Amino acid sequence: MSFDQEKSYDQEKAFKVEHHEHAGRRKSVSEEATELSGIEATAASKAAWLISITVSIGGFLFGYDTGYISSVLVTLGTSLGHALSSSEQELVTSLTSGGALVGAVGAGLTADRFGRKMPIWAACVVFVVGTVLQTAAYSVAQFAVGRFVVGLGVGSAAMVVPLYIGELAPAKYRGRMIAFNNMSVTFGQLVASAIGAGFAQVKGEGWRATVGIGAAPAIALAGLLLLCPESPRQLVAHGQYDRADAVLHRLYLTSTPEQRQAKIKSIELSIHEATQTMSDESLWTAFRRIFTTPATGRAVLTACVVMAISQLGGFNTLMYYSATLFALVGFSNATAVAITVSGTNFIFSIVNLFLVDKFGRRILLAVTIFGMATCMLVASIAFKWIPVNHDLELESGAVGWAGILVLVAIIFYVAFFSSGVATIGWIGTELIPLEVRAIGTMLVKHCHLLEHQHHYRLDLLVHDERNDAKRRLWVLLCHLLLGWLFVIFCYPECKGMPLEAIREVFSRGFGVKFSKQWQRENKHMAKVTTQAFGH
Repeated sequence: MSFDQEKSYDQEKAFKVEHHEHAGRRKSVSEEATELSGIEATAASKAAWLISITVSIGGFLFGYDTGYISSVLVTLGTSLGHALSSSEQELVTSLTSGGALVGAVGAGLTADRFGRKMPIWAACVVFVVGTVLQTAAYSVAQFAVGRFVVGLGVGSAAMVVPLYIGELAPAKYRGRMIAFNNMSVTFGQLVASAIGAGFAQVKGEGWRATVGIGAAPAIALAGLLLLCPESPRQLVAHGQYDRADAVLHRLYLTSTPEQRQAKIKSIELSIHEATQTMSDESLWTAFRRIFTTPATGRAVLTACVVMAISQLGGFNTLMYYSATLFALVGFSNATAVAITVSGTNFIFSIVNLFLVDKFGRRILLAVTIFGMATCMLVASIAFKWIPVNHDLELESGAVGWAGILVLVAIIFYVAFFSSGVATIGWIGTELIPLEVRAIGTMLVKHCHLLEHQHHYRLDLLVHDERNDAKRRLWVLLCHLLLGWLFVIFCYPECKGMPLEAIREVFSRGFGVKFSKQWQRENKHMAKVTTQAFGH
């Protein structure tokens, strides 16, 4: 072999070795996080469950606030100086959504800098202040300000709590623990409906008690939060390794020091792969990464689309019509209607707790969204046989089978909604990479709140026939079908995956095939047992 041939051979060999080592390094980045997460196979401690249950009080606050306002508006009377006009009622209702948007932005901008607990504490303080302003209000202006201030707290808590739980929860129970937060939201709505119904029978200004009671869980959450640790991922991101080790030991009592150190190393890997100094990164840089990094953009887009499905799918539009529809068949007590709907919502959010980690997010979304679409189709067709005018006023004395079928469709729709996309919309924060998780979750929260601003009435789409409920139902059906197609083709299954490994899913398109392969190869990590709570 000549010198030139030998040199060429050596260069080719060196290139192959370098290429092989580079491929190996890439493989180690995609797999090492999983390999270093052996701690996930150990049992979760009681502390992990108790912490998630405790901070889920934040979800209860959100549910209680959205649940009591309807009964309060009915019983306000002239307590604020005069009876509220329809525009004033709409103002005090929408101001909370506006405040929540601002609160979500504030929490998103501070959660990475100051940790996950600080925004939750701030939310509790703000919520109490807003509650006091409403309870002591004797003018529309003060009540409106109180609604906006409460919205600041609601938005902050609703943004950070699922984020915080997702980072603390063991991978195989993460869906269930985040789902518990959504269950707390529905429980808050149910409690608010019940309390509102009770104080509606009290002479005088019983509504003030309904509002004032809302401060109690906020105070309880602020106190109990002192017993909860900071997210280990936030601690590692800011170089507090000893504290991160202590938190992991608290969450995994049976873990060894080596397992905890390996988990910390896997967190470091995920952080350093995206940014060398996350704590020094500007907020604008983190926000810009969502739109300039394809994998990160796909992850945030997927989380946002699922949340949008939950809002554009028509749940609140059906709730807007539900009292009228129930009245058409003789169920005219608006409070009883609210309790019926809230009760169904709550019961099936519990059902989700038992399904989301066992069967996974993808199959639940596919089944329940299809179920919602089927119910919407039934309601849309049956509605044609109900003798009502464009103002939803009954034109004859008999409703018959069509009205009953619409009501049954509504109840089943709520059941599908609550057991599926309503909860998984929040679990979607697990898809967002750590370095943009707070800001990404803020965007997800905005997808949830922006629709509140329009009261779910689709006025822009049906402005020419403002009260054409039939047409709206068909529009909502189209939203659901488009959402179902997105889930089928673009939503990856990430149950049981360590958060550090999920980022690899979206580096391969939307990662549907890759996530299926991961599930097959790591069944031991994704498996959910029922014994962990006792450890």
